[in-house]
Amino acid sequence: MKKYILRRVIQILFTLIIFQTLLFVILDAQPGDITNLYLTNPKVTPEIREQMRVILGLDKPPLIRYFQWLGNFVQGNLGLSFSNYPRPVMDIILERAPRTLFLFLTNQILSFILGYFLGKQMAWHRGTFFEYSLTIVGVILFTIFTPWFGLMMIYLFGIKLQLLPIGKFLDPSLWRNVEIPANTLFYYMILTAVIACFLIVVITLLTRKTSRTLREIIRFGGVLGVIGLVILIWSLTPYDYLALDILKHMILPVLVSTLVSFAGTMLLMRNTMLETLREDFIMAARAKGLSEHVVRDKHAARNAFLPVFTNLIIGIPFALSGGIITETIFSWPGMGLTLLQAVNLEDIPLAMGTLSFVGVLALTAHLIADVAYAFLDPRIRYQ
Repeated sequence: MKKYILRRVIQILFTLIIFQTLLFVILDAQPGDITNLYLTNPKVTPEIREQMRVILGLDKPPLIRYFQWLGNFVQGNLGLSFSNYPRPVMDIILERAPRTLFLFLTNQILSFILGYFLGKQMAWHRGTFFEYSLTIVGVILFTIFTPWFGLMMIYLFGIKLQLLPIGKFLDPSLWRNVEIPANTLFYYMILTAVIACFLIVVITLLTRKTSRTLREIIRFGGVLGVIGLVILIWSLTPYDYLALDILKHMILPVLVSTLVSFAGTMLLMRNTMLETLREDFIMAARAKGLSEHVVRDKHAARNAFLPVFTNLIIGIPFALSGGIITETIFSWPGMGLTLLQAVNLEDIPLAMGTLSFVGVLALTAHLIADVAYAFLDPRIRYQ
């Protein structure tokens, strides 16, 4: 296993270099540069524009810029943003990446849990009204036009019912005289969510060997207890209303992206579960006299889980790049909106840094998925 992981790491590093090379060639081949934005500005003379090109390093040959950029990338230096000059690209990514990661990891986890359990039940109750109705709903949500759906949700919950804010990261009126920065508070919220998830996982692992009824009761009570503890701790802080404000702004983006993405997981789980139910070991499990829920959960669903898990891991980085639509609709200041603005403003360093972040995340997800195969499916052995 160690040799396999080492070999995969080397392959991923080689793939990353190829990806970075193609990324540089494609983006650098675009006509024009950031100084073109000032062509119609009479105050910016051609001499000033040329000075800007020298300062930004645009006067050097592409090959020199490529090796400089590749060397800086290895050192973690992604250059300076043209549109946010002189702010480093890495600072912008570190500021906005947690917002997108938290938003879309929440979406991916919720859509995975919802799609996994509904898909399992659909396959188990094949041919019933339950399966037909959920299949229709899943196909509609899977093929729906996301911008239209997002705007309809904004109109319904934000404008018509006025239950939720219609966009952005926070309400500026609540943060006027607040000492703590919004990003710092948001990091505390992420830390709280990570600790809460860790506690829920610990409770789940500790109750594996208990009876089914007792296990479900303890797990359900444990989840409620963790949620109640989190609410209690935040209510004792002076910033509870600010955290609630950020959460309110997250509801609509998470709701829209979850409803759109869970359908694919649900249909995939249904199809793989139906294929698994036709296997001989399922018939053998039933012949042993095992209960239906044991056959469904510990034999059929567990063997159908691998493709769904792969879809989850591989889909996380692409959810970030696909979040351009969601973040633009809801004006969520994350990586997707940053990439769109960088391309529109011809901010090449920021666009390359954002795409590099997505590429590194995608390759890391591939490595995690490959290593997890051996633990999820004992039939897989790497030589």
